[in-house]
Amino acid sequence: MRQPRRRGRKTAWLLLLAALCAVATFVLWTLYAPNRTHVRPDFHGLSKPVFYKGELWEESAAGTKESLKLPASLIKQWIDPNALYEEKSDSFIVTTDRQVLRMKTSELTATVNDKPITLKFPVEKQGKTVLVPIEPLRDLYRVDLREADDTGAVILVKEGDVLQWAKASGKSIFGRNADTAALRTGPSIKEPIVADVKNGDKLMLWGEKNGWYEAQLPSGVTGYIRKEEAVLDHVETVPRQEPKPAFVPWKPLGGKINLTWEQVTTKTPDPAKIGPMPGLNVISPTWFSLADGDGTVQNIADPAYVKWAQGRGYQVWALFSNGFDPKRTTDALATYDKRLKIIKQLLGYVQLYKLQGINIDFENVTVQDKDELTQFVRELTPYLHELNAVVSIDVTPKSGSENWSLFYDRKALAQTVDYMMMMTYDEYWASSPKAGSVASLPWVEKSVAQILNEDQVPPSKLVLGAPYYTRIWTEETKDGKTTVTSKAVGMDAVRQLIKDKKLTPAYSPETGQNYVEYTDSGKLNRIWIEDETSMKARIELVKKYDLAGVALWKRGLELPETWTWIKDTLEKKP
Repeated sequence: MRQPRRRGRKTAWLLLLAALCAVATFVLWTLYAPNRTHVRPDFHGLSKPVFYKGELWEESAAGTKESLKLPASLIKQWIDPNALYEEKSDSFIVTTDRQVLRMKTSELTATVNDKPITLKFPVEKQGKTVLVPIEPLRDLYRVDLREADDTGAVILVKEGDVLQWAKASGKSIFGRNADTAALRTGPSIKEPIVADVKNGDKLMLWGEKNGWYEAQLPSGVTGYIRKEEAVLDHVETVPRQEPKPAFVPWKPLGGKINLTWEQVTTKTPDPAKIGPMPGLNVISPTWFSLADGDGTVQNIADPAYVKWAQGRGYQVWALFSNGFDPKRTTDALATYDKRLKIIKQLLGYVQLYKLQGINIDFENVTVQDKDELTQFVRELTPYLHELNAVVSIDVTPKSGSENWSLFYDRKALAQTVDYMMMMTYDEYWASSPKAGSVASLPWVEKSVAQILNEDQVPPSKLVLGAPYYTRIWTEETKDGKTTVTSKAVGMDAVRQLIKDKKLTPAYSPETGQNYVEYTDSGKLNRIWIEDETSMKARIELVKKYDLAGVALWKRGLELPETWTWIKDTLEKKP
């Protein structure tokens, strides 16, 4: 009577076990079975995708082979940060140390250093995208563009790039041999398959995540492949081409630049009245200035002065200023054509007067024109280098002033010019509400260190600016309120004043200068003196930081013996 009941219980248990096994199998299959769904790579909807190091650019290229065109934004981001598409002139502009290439939209004639060349394909616009033909840029940029025949995708590689290649190993997820490996959209077997990679096919590896390689096929298709299904193959290092000879600027043989500025307002001084200047090797007369917003250059140069200077062994680097007029500067730098107009005039003057350099002195510029000034210098420099002329630019120490400091992109400018003169004076300026040194030594040294460290200006390019002048500060107190005025004077005037008033200067360790004060008509007069002590201390900074040299403002304010102080200190060995 009890036997059938036991048999029924056994059957129930078997059925329950079978059900549990089925559920477990289903769960295991759900958890571990790979996704077999295939999806087509869409390259984010781009018809001609471009990749660099596995990253897809947001805009499409156009054309193929020699007609290939890349988005201007891609070129600027991935190839040349200095490349510029200028909306106002509808031009794509490339600058190197020797060349300026300009290509206008829809035109087959471009220019290299203002000389015409013929393009096979023009720059074009597709909506907001500017497309630039790559052929005229290949030699400038030294890039390799690997175009896939099946997808049309473009893979960009640059000289010096290192590519890690792998092969599909033929090992399946269960360790068995397989004909293909799955390249998936994400690092999981549950992600859909974007490509079946045949055993032995090569992939580029761009990273690793949770046991998966981020990989890319030569077709441009990217995804993830399990590490077990790929084996490292070889490393490709894209060879660097032999660099073209760079421009080598003039510098004194075995010595430092010793420059003085010659301020010229209307007429160049008579050289016959200029005394000996031992040690001087560069003179910079202020001959050229921006006359208007159209790019006209005012010229007051004197060929007789050039002949005299070069006859005494001086290099002549004429100064070109913006007249310190911000509006005029904005207008003149606004377009390529205006900048080129300025450049052509300067080139003509360099050749006419046989100048050996141009010193750019742009001050009082709006911070909004920062990039325009940098671009102007980039465009000017190759032309001057063609004439074997040195390019230098004057900059102020760093401060928070927009129009007098922040508009200089010192790092970018230093990458372009041959020398950068830092005008380390006017720590306390003419209308300062407080009396102080024109250039105390601690302030000067701090300014030098700041530009070397923060802006990465090479010491071999940095020239220390120093003043021949100082200021007599007058403090007057009325009704408990002190007012300050100042008068700029040269070295000789201060020496004569000290002699006439029988004053005794005292050394000020806070400024690294000699200091004197006296009372006249109830007013306190204070002078931080420029003399042998301060001048030698400045030159020691040139040596301490191994700077390119020194530049003094301005000739005529110095004492005759100043030249010997500078020369002896520059040439003195440690």
